[in-house]
Amino acid sequence: MEANINTFTIKDTFTSWTWGDLAGLGLVLHIVLMIVMTLRVVSVQRNIGVSIAWVAVLYTLPVFGFVAYILLGEPMIGRRYRERVDQASILMNDMARREHLIFDKGQDLLPANYRGVSQIGTRWTGFGVFPNHQMQLLTDPASIFQRLIEDIHAAQRIVLMEFYIVYPKGQVLEVIEALSVAAQRGVECHILADSVGSFSFINSSVHRKLEKAGVYVHQSLPVGLFKTLFKRSDLRNHRKMVVIDEHIGYIGSFNLVDPRFFKQNKNVGQWIDVALRTTSQHSISINTAMAKVIVTDIGAESNDNLAELHQRVNNYTRKLYVMHPTINDLNSRVKVLADTIDDHEQPDVGATSIVVPKMPVVDKVLAQLIPSAPQLTAHVIYNTLVTVIHRANKRIRITTPYFVPDESLSGALTIAAKRGVDVTIIVPEKVDSFLVQHASQAYYQELLDAGVTIALFRGGLLHTKTVVIDDDYCLFGTVNIDMRSFYLNMEVSLAIYTPEMVAQVADCQEVYLENCRILDSDEWQQRHGSKRLFDNVVRLFSPLL
Repeated sequence: MEANINTFTIKDTFTSWTWGDLAGLGLVLHIVLMIVMTLRVVSVQRNIGVSIAWVAVLYTLPVFGFVAYILLGEPMIGRRYRERVDQASILMNDMARREHLIFDKGQDLLPANYRGVSQIGTRWTGFGVFPNHQMQLLTDPASIFQRLIEDIHAAQRIVLMEFYIVYPKGQVLEVIEALSVAAQRGVECHILADSVGSFSFINSSVHRKLEKAGVYVHQSLPVGLFKTLFKRSDLRNHRKMVVIDEHIGYIGSFNLVDPRFFKQNKNVGQWIDVALRTTSQHSISINTAMAKVIVTDIGAESNDNLAELHQRVNNYTRKLYVMHPTINDLNSRVKVLADTIDDHEQPDVGATSIVVPKMPVVDKVLAQLIPSAPQLTAHVIYNTLVTVIHRANKRIRITTPYFVPDESLSGALTIAAKRGVDVTIIVPEKVDSFLVQHASQAYYQELLDAGVTIALFRGGLLHTKTVVIDDDYCLFGTVNIDMRSFYLNMEVSLAIYTPEMVAQVADCQEVYLENCRILDSDEWQQRHGSKRLFDNVVRLFSPLL
C-alpha cells in the first residue's frame, strides 16, 4: 500500500509539470553544465587564448560546443598510446646504453649564447647537439625525388620512412617501386603514414602491393568512432623523415607527394617544399636520432608492433648503429611483386615557375633534432622558437604556409621589430584553408605597425617551414606557425647552428621573397571595415584552428 502511494506521488508530480516547469529545469541544467564545463576548461587549458576560444564556443553554441569540447577540447593522445611510447622509449634507451651511445651531449660544441637554447630541446627530447654532418638543401621536387630514389636503390640494410601524407601519384610511384625492389633484395623497409593524411594511400592497391613485396606499412594514429571516445582524432602525426641505412637522412616540409598531382582543385597553385639531405659516418648523428624517433613511433602504434620491437631491438641495434653490418635474412616474408605499379597519370598543371639555384653540400654541420608530441614533450619547439626570437639581434625571417600565432609569439615578433631587428614573415598569398587565411590576416596590422615586413608569396602554396635567426641559427622542419603544430600535432624540427648551412636556407628564402608582394601598411589599413571585422571574429577562434 505504501509503495503504491509513493509511486502515485512520483507519477503525479511529473505529470503535473507544465512546459514552463520543464523549460526551467532545462535552464537550470544548462547553467550547471556551462559552469562545470567552464571550470573544466579553465582548470585544464594552460593557454589563455585557447581557454577564451573554448568558453566563447560553449556559450554561443552550447550543444555543439559541449560535444566539440568532449571530442576535441583536450590533447588526449590516448592512454595506451602513451604507455606504448614510454615502453618503446625505454627499449630504445636501454639499447643505446648497451651500445654506449650517448644522445644528450654536445652543448659544449656551441657558442655560449646558444647553449641554453639547445638545452630546452635536450631536456624534453633527450637529444643533444651532433657534429660533423654533410648537408644539402634540396629545393625542388625533381631533385628530392631523384636523390631519394637513388639512395633507396643503394640501400643495403634498412629504409625507415615517416610521413603525414603519402599520395601515390606521379613520381611517388617511382619511390614505391624502388622500395618494392629494395625489399625484394633483402632490405628491411618500413613506411609509417598518418591514417588521415595518407587515407588515399592506405586504402589503395599501392599499399597492398607494397606489403606483397615485403614492405612493412604502418598506420599512424588510426581513427574510428570508438577510438574518438578515448582520444582526439584530430591529433595527427605531421612528421616527415627518412633514414636509409645508418648514415643517410631526409627531413623537411616535403611529404611523399608529387605536387603536380596534389590538391589541384584548391586553386592555390603547386605546393612549394624543401628537404634537407644529411649524411654522417658517426654512430651518433641526426640520422640515428631520426631512426630512434621513427622506430619508437612505429612501436607505439600497436601492441604487436611493440612486441616485435622488443623481440628485434638487437636487430635494430645492429642495423642502425654498427657501421657496415651484413644484410640480415629478412626474405622469409618477402614475395615477388607480381603486379606492376599503376601507370603514371598525366599532371594537371605544368612545372612551377619558382626556380631556386642548386645548393652545394656543406661539411661539418652542427645540428640538433627536436621532435615534439602532445602530452609528451611540453611544447618544446614552441618554447625554443620564442626563446630564439627574443635573442635575435639582426634579423628574423620566417616562411610558413599557415601563420596563426598566439599572443606570446606575435608579441615576441613585434618587440623584436621595435628593438631594431629586421623581421620578415613570408606566407602564401592564398592558402587551402578559408578560416586560416582570415585568422592570419587578423594579425597583419599590428605586425605591420611594429615594422614587421609581411611578404605574400605568389608562386603557389609556399609549404616550406623555416626560421632563420641572425646568421647562425635556423629551425627547419615540419612546424607551421600555428597552435596546432605547437600544441597538438606530432612534429619534428632540426636546429642548425652552422652559419654556412644557415646561409643556404636564407638564400632559399631570398628567392621566395623575390616572388612576393610586400604588404603595404596604409593599404592594408584601408580595407573595408567588414573585412577587418570578419578577420577579427575568426581570430577569436584561431587557437582552435
